[in-house]
Amino acid sequence: MKVSIRDISRITGFSPATVSNALNNKKGVHKETAEEIFRVARETGYINESTITKIKLVMFRKNGMIIEDTPFFPALITGFEQECRKYGYEMVICNVDQREEGYESQVQSVINEAGSAVVVLATEMAEGDLDIYQTAACPLLIMDSWTGRMGFNAILINNEDSAKMATEYLIQKGHRRIGYIRSSFRIKNFRLRFYGYQSALRKHKIDFDEKSVVTVAPNLNGAYHDVLKFLEVKNNLPTAYFADNDLMALGAMKAFQERGYRIPDDISIIGFDDLPFSQISTPGLTTLRVPNTEMGQLAVRRIVDMIEKNDNIVVKTQVCTKFIIRDTVRDLNEVFGVL
Repeated sequence: MKVSIRDISRITGFSPATVSNALNNKKGVHKETAEEIFRVARETGYINESTITKIKLVMFRKNGMIIEDTPFFPALITGFEQECRKYGYEMVICNVDQREEGYESQVQSVINEAGSAVVVLATEMAEGDLDIYQTAACPLLIMDSWTGRMGFNAILINNEDSAKMATEYLIQKGHRRIGYIRSSFRIKNFRLRFYGYQSALRKHKIDFDEKSVVTVAPNLNGAYHDVLKFLEVKNNLPTAYFADNDLMALGAMKAFQERGYRIPDDISIIGFDDLPFSQISTPGLTTLRVPNTEMGQLAVRRIVDMIEKNDNIVVKTQVCTKFIIRDTVRDLNEVFGVL
């Protein structure tokens, strides 16, 4: 027999009006009350995952500095949309901004709507930002981030190994003084890339020098101006830099070139992402290509398995990058002989 709001009211002890308001995500229902009502609704089958018809892509913003300033994400969204269409699900894009008043109630509305599954683009999330999503009444997947709590399915980039590979490439090319162009906004992806960079240095017994780190804004213009400022007082530069992403690498390149440094003759640079204009920069940027379109597709496939196969196994999928060699790395072995 079909479960009704009155049945949920009887089980929980809350009035039918309160149950109805909670299930429809209306304001005025206490958080703990709503969580209990949704728990009972799921257990009794009132909320039935088999009736899901749409997949929401939730674009989380903490400050917008990463999400809004790069062409990386439109390609990811394209892959997401293609796969939703392939599997017959309606795609809905939702924007949530942690800076806005009513953020928590907005999230509760998104993650507790019957008939929906949710994929959260969590690039800008910090530790603890995922807590509110643990109460989701629907299948939910995290994309482009991860939490050590192991409670979420996730699709993310293999950041640490990728950065290690890039740094080791510089070492293979004879570089021993390798700097790091660091984003001032420390998302988890960037921290993992820094760990990979440090891991490569340790493996080859190269000391890490804090003075070799340049902290810049995580966008092209910000990185350009920050590196210009850095160069006003810095003279003894490393022979190479690994950058947190392509935008920072390209901004740094422009600043170095304006101050008379030749790329790669004086300074070598490697980026991360392989954005479209990285191949047409002068010189072309050596970088790590992230399969962003495929990431969007993978996220949809995983959430569809969770919906249609009732797959309750928590899976963390790391997407590997491809190393793209262009013209921003000089081989010092050819100059000084193999070290």
